Amino acid sequence: MPTIVLLDTSLSMTRPVSTTDNTEEYQRRHLAIHGISAFLDHLTVNAKLEFVSLVTFSAHTEQLVPFTRDYETIKAAMTAADDHNKTCIETALRSLSPLAREEWGINAACQAILVTDGSTGTGETSLARSLQAYHQSRSDAQENKFPLPFDFPCKLIIMCVAPPSESALQTALPLYEELIEINGRGGEVFCPEGALSLKSAQQMFVTMAERYFRPYFGTLKCGHLESRVQMLPSPDVYDRAHDFEHVHKTVSDVIQVIGFLHIGDIASPPYISRHLCLPVSTSSTDGDAKAGKVKGDSGKEDEDEPGDGKTAAFTVLLHGSLKVESMAALVLLAEEWFGILYSWADSKKKSNLMLSVFTPGADVIPWLGNLNNLAPVTDFSESPYGEDNNKTPFPVKPPDRRSYAQNCVVWIKPAGLQTDIQKILRNARKLPEKQQNFYKELNRLRKAVLSYGFHELLDAVAQLLERECTLLPGNAHPDAALQLSHAATALRADSVWDIGQNILPLRTNFTGE
Repeated sequence: MPTIVLLDTSLSMTRPVSTTDNTEEYQRRHLAIHGISAFLDHLTVNAKLEFVSLVTFSAHTEQLVPFTRDYETIKAAMTAADDHNKTCIETALRSLSPLAREEWGINAACQAILVTDGSTGTGETSLARSLQAYHQSRSDAQENKFPLPFDFPCKLIIMCVAPPSESALQTALPLYEELIEINGRGGEVFCPEGALSLKSAQQMFVTMAERYFRPYFGTLKCGHLESRVQMLPSPDVYDRAHDFEHVHKTVSDVIQVIGFLHIGDIASPPYISRHLCLPVSTSSTDGDAKAGKVKGDSGKEDEDEPGDGKTAAFTVLLHGSLKVESMAALVLLAEEWFGILYSWADSKKKSNLMLSVFTPGADVIPWLGNLNNLAPVTDFSESPYGEDNNKTPFPVKPPDRRSYAQNCVVWIKPAGLQTDIQKILRNARKLPEKQQNFYKELNRLRKAVLSYGFHELLDAVAQLLERECTLLPGNAHPDAALQLSHAATALRADSVWDIGQNILPLRTNFTGE
């Protein structure tokens, strides 16, 4: 998953570090850069496909390096970074959401590594003041402008380049832990062990990397066929509280293919994470696997291992079959934990074998029902697909007749809301011919607004209708202006809050009523 490194470049990071040999003078920023370089070296060996971005912060933030896999660029940028005034952690955290949303969207999981020296800032921009204002805004029911929790899945890891005995660090640790708790996505605060030195700083980053960036190596099995695989990024441990139980699951070392489904049947199921599935050379030892000797979907390794390029791999066979047949493989990750393997293309020329991980449980895909009840097509006397293989038997429709005839309004993405408003405006421009459709769509949107509590939208739609009224051409029917004005007024009336009442058309002589 993408990683953002936040490097503190305030003046406190320039404090000298006393060493035992006194041969060379180091600053805390030098130790931080040395530790980050060790972390990038770990990614080079164990997670070559990891995207990393470098952001420096003080009173202001600056993205020195956008998301890249060229870690040498990040190392050079850290060395050339300038020092600035004071530490402001809230400013640093606030910069993460725009960067992640612009590059990956709001659903991609990221990891933020905040590297600082245990200083929490001074004055109004200090971390203590920020957290105090955060709790005050919550108690006063005011708009919370604190950047945490992030509006996208992001794990927060804080690296403190400071000796454990330092009083400033002891004061800052509870504040750092509170940040991780407010974010609610996991993470940890790391401190050097023993005296502050290049070795202790490096070991701190290596420990963090081994804990949160550990590569996953397992075995993919289907009947008698199997292949060693690596998942990038590594699947996280699922540890969440459900309605009636606390679920803790870890992906097994053996991923078992238990069946195949048509892409049309599986459709677009909800998943919690996606991972690239790559075959690992069978001739490589565990040490070689950890050294990053991973082959691509073409069955060939990196250019430094041309000899193993002709080695057969089950994952290549599986990927090609799924791609040609337009199917997905249902896999068992652990007890009562499922996922699907499928061919995914990021361009027209290249495709990859991807794993989508579902929420633990057997009823995670509503239209398929309990996944444990799925059976081969050969078990049925008649194929549910009939003679047409392109026909899908899913979703299975319930035998009971539903008590409602109209689909509910769903505004998950901005495009859905925009489409509903455009329907109203299209009908408004064709009044009075489309009067019935105009008020039908208007009442449909009004009820959705009241259900969601999105009350500001009513006034916005009223303004749009008033604007349409002023833009009517000179040859427009006079009833159009009357109906638009009437609808805009009704959206601002007190009766609009009664969800049981509909906005009725205005009775005019033009309509014959």
